[in-house]
Amino acid sequence: MLRALLLLMALATLPGPAIAQDRAAIERQFRTWLEQTIWPRARAGGVSRATFDSAFSGVRLNWDLPDLVPPGSAPRTPKTQRQSEFGAPAKYFSAGNLNAATSTGRTMARRHATTLSRVERATGVPGRIILGIWGRESAYGRAAIPHNAFQVLGTKGFMSTRAPYFTDELIAALQIAQAGHAPGAAMKSSWAGALGQPQFMPSNFLKYAADGDGDGRADIWRSEADTIASIATYLARHGWIAGRDWGFEVNVPPQVSCTLEGPDQGRRIAEWEAMGIARVSGRPFPAHERRGQGFLLMPAGRHGPAFVVTPNFYVLKDYNMSDLYALFVGHVGDRIQFGSGDFQGRWGDVGRMYRSDIAAMQRALIGMGHDVGGADGLPGFRTRRSIGRWQEASGHPATCFPTPAMTSALSR
Repeated sequence: MLRALLLLMALATLPGPAIAQDRAAIERQFRTWLEQTIWPRARAGGVSRATFDSAFSGVRLNWDLPDLVPPGSAPRTPKTQRQSEFGAPAKYFSAGNLNAATSTGRTMARRHATTLSRVERATGVPGRIILGIWGRESAYGRAAIPHNAFQVLGTKGFMSTRAPYFTDELIAALQIAQAGHAPGAAMKSSWAGALGQPQFMPSNFLKYAADGDGDGRADIWRSEADTIASIATYLARHGWIAGRDWGFEVNVPPQVSCTLEGPDQGRRIAEWEAMGIARVSGRPFPAHERRGQGFLLMPAGRHGPAFVVTPNFYVLKDYNMSDLYALFVGHVGDRIQFGSGDFQGRWGDVGRMYRSDIAAMQRALIGMGHDVGGADGLPGFRTRRSIGRWQEASGHPATCFPTPAMTSALSR
């Protein structure tokens, strides 16, 4: 271990040509890994040598991707946050993002009304929710998807914090290429390896891609009907409950602690109502929703809007494991269909902390016995409510969101 540490320190001080030489050595390890680890798995999965060679022709490691762990180095929490779904809520819900997704979504709702209605009858997933996802993932198929999927998945499978996951996705991508599902030169992806208009990871394409236009194939790259059907199929198979909403913006009175947040602390919506939680609209919760289970959601703690969400909210999170993502999708869907306005609650200025600082805070909370869900630098619900419980135990009102001042206080 000491030898590896000294080597890394030495590499950090080497001039540019030496660093390039080290990267060249890692590139050679990458090619060996492809041949000795990936090719046997791909061959066992039905991939031909011709498909394999074509996929990796000219492919080199992409050193600009996030969360990389090159051979000989140790994993570390990045200082900054590159994924918008875990960044500042106010920026994520900017007027530009919301208005663009809503305006184009209404156009697509009219254009694809027949398909959306048919798919909703078949799956129980509302058309507005499908449109919300489609808009967020690829701007309804209009967003540029710039990366070579095999380069992204190969790089992250070879050297990232979630290497086994991305290795499995790489094999799935090769199987997609082998079966000829993607049109020519269409194996482009996001920085995470997601494909097509619904931005499916390759394994999700193999499981959930659906034929929405009746031509006998599922084409999530060129077919809007197939994209609609595929998104709905994914949500339905992940447990979408037909007839229930995704959630409601609410006012949470001071006597209701923000530490009650989370999918593991659900109770009937009528019970939340009895505690003093009410919809911001002033309207009562629908009768059938009052009987169902609901969950408190405060994605910025006391610094932003609050919600009572249903199990369907967590189905949306299965699509992308971010509270802000699921909230955005549901909100845009409501704006498309019902003309809903902005949230009444306002997002506070909570987006200036470094991810590495939040990770340090999480490690301190773990040391106190709190379950924060891991020291990953992401302020998820376990971290938020752990902060609130620490605040309450310290005799302070719970705000349930990290701030710079907490870093030093937690380290005492």
